Amino acid sequence: MSETQAQSSQVQRPWWREYMMWLVVGGPSVVVVASFVTLGLAITHPDPVIEVVPVQASAGSDAAPSSAQTPAMKARNHAATGGR
Repeated sequence: MSETQAQSSQVQRPWWREYMMWLVVGGPSVVVVASFVTLGLAITHPDPVIEVVPVQASAGSDAAPSSAQTPAMKARNHAATGGR
């Protein structure tokens, strides 16, 4: 088989018929669409703001946080002071 016969037997397909093109373009396109869907969900259904009610100290004791709030207070103070 000569080279010209081999080239003529290969038919050029249009770009949208190439499977590799759909893998290369389709994957990132799906990710972009999914990110816009996620953005839309985040805008329409935001998380509610949770207000923390301060602990009422009993008469005669210092205003120390309860043991359940201690980890949250440490994290808040750490974030506010920059770890000093």
